[in-house]
Amino acid sequence: DWDFWTDWKDRRLWVTVVPIVAVTFPAAVQAFAWGRYRLPWGATVCVLGLLFGEWVNRYFNFWGWTYFPVNFVFPSQLIPSAILLDVVLLLSNSYTFTAVAGAMGWGLIFYPSNWPVVGPLHVPVEYNGMMMTLADLQGYHYVRTGTPEYIRMVEKGTLRTFGKDV
Repeated sequence: DWDFWTDWKDRRLWVTVVPIVAVTFPAAVQAFAWGRYRLPWGATVCVLGLLFGEWVNRYFNFWGWTYFPVNFVFPSQLIPSAILLDVVLLLSNSYTFTAVAGAMGWGLIFYPSNWPVVGPLHVPVEYNGMMMTLADLQGYHYVRTGTPEYIRMVEKGTLRTFGKDV
C-alpha cells in the first residue's frame, strides 16, 4: 500500500518499506539469469516487466474501476536501482558483493531517483486555513477505505465490528 497513493509516499516509511520489498524478486531473476546464462541484465528486465504490470494494474483498476486520477497512484521508479544492481553484479562477478553493495545501492538510489516525480507533491499549500502538502490535499479530497479519514467517518457511524473496534 505504501506505493499506491501519492499521499502515502512520505519521507519515512515509503523510502524504507518499498525498496526492501521491491529488491527481492529482481534479485532472484538476476541470480537466475546470471547463474544460468551469464546475462547481466536480469534485474532490469524483471523491473521493466514489473512496471509494465503495475501500470496496467494502476490504469485498469484505479482509473477504469474507481476513476482515481492516474497521477495519484503512479508506481515508483525502480529502473535506476535495477540498472545499478546489474552493474554491480557485472563488475564484481560476485553474488555476495552484489547482495551487500548492490542491495545497499538499490536502497540508497531509490529516493533520489523518485524525487523528481514525488518532489512537486511535497509543495506546501494552504487550504481552508490549514497548511498541508499537495499529496495530503489529494488524500483529503479522494478519501479511500483504510485511511485514517475513512476510519474516522466509520467511527461516527454505526459500522462497528463485534469487538467494539473499527
